[in-house]
Amino acid sequence: MSEIRPATNRERAVVVCLDIGRSGARDRPEEASSLVETAGADVSQVVTGRRDRPDAATFAGSGKVEEIRTIARLHDASTVVFDNELSAAQIRNLEKSLSEGGRAIKVYDRTDLILEIFAQRARSHEGKLQVELARLEHLSTRLVRGWTHLERQRGGLGKTGGPGEKQIELDRRLIGERVKKLKERLKKVARVRDTQRAARSRAGMLRVSIVGYTNAGKSTLFNRLTRADAYVADKLFATLDPTTRKLHLGEGAQATISDTVGFVRDLPHSLVAAFRSTLEETVQADVLLHVVDSSNPQHDEQIDAVNAVLGEIGAADLPQLIVWNKIDRVEGAVPEVVRDPCGKILNIKASAVSGAGLDGLRDALAEIAREHAARVLAPAA
Repeated sequence: MSEIRPATNRERAVVVCLDIGRSGARDRPEEASSLVETAGADVSQVVTGRRDRPDAATFAGSGKVEEIRTIARLHDASTVVFDNELSAAQIRNLEKSLSEGGRAIKVYDRTDLILEIFAQRARSHEGKLQVELARLEHLSTRLVRGWTHLERQRGGLGKTGGPGEKQIELDRRLIGERVKKLKERLKKVARVRDTQRAARSRAGMLRVSIVGYTNAGKSTLFNRLTRADAYVADKLFATLDPTTRKLHLGEGAQATISDTVGFVRDLPHSLVAAFRSTLEETVQADVLLHVVDSSNPQHDEQIDAVNAVLGEIGAADLPQLIVWNKIDRVEGAVPEVVRDPCGKILNIKASAVSGAGLDGLRDALAEIAREHAARVLAPAA
């Protein structure tokens, strides 16, 4: 498969958002368009619709496929992106149905798109290994001819398959061996991370992990709190590689804080699995700083999506401190630390951009850090 890549003459794409047997989130077309733009293509038009169930052959059905073909021809689009998960057979059938007159149309589903964005965003050695693992495991379920290029990564004799070995079997074996090597290399990286994490734990430091929906302002908040220079951009998945810094909260309040990858609805399982070592920063945290874009009308659905991923990686029961971010975009919103009648902190309203409410957030974290240190370092009875 070719890839959606940024270029001088950006590809034109038609985005298809079909509501299949669910109430549907109002911002799905907008989010799908943002994903396509982030991947490096221009959105020519968004096609929406509703079906009780997917069509087995084309997912969309013959009538909708004809509509998509007409729109793609009208805009001279070479790419069609479905904001749904498609089977390999459905992608092949769609590409065959949408291509006409020698003009080829490439079809991608939501998983393909997110994997491509992650591949573009990965910067560290670990991040690149994780993305490659996720892509190989995803594409291994869609095996077609075209994977023999992996031989060049292996070298040596006896690596081209035995006599009579079918191409599909060779492809599967090549991918399987590469996946095995990637997992071994990631285990080594994870061991180093575990050692660093254990040292911080012995020091009685509170471990804070920032989580939240992509583009909620996590990295901006991280930079504000730590005076770091983590990459920030108004893009989906701007941050992939975890960054950990020491957080100075005053006397008797030591903490480390980690900025992690943003979550999104229907995050591919292959990505969650591949990034498990990175997401361990979340699982091993003492408290999660759950950053929410308070200006987004779909913030409740985004909170549910984040909690769903947290559940998948085993972090659902960790204490959360909700930070309602971007209050500068909400009319009448003021910085505030909200507590229950017993004084327990429920949530914090702040703006990472303006800095409003961040003093209250620091005080809240210092309070939690002192309580944590008292528990961890208290002499055994």
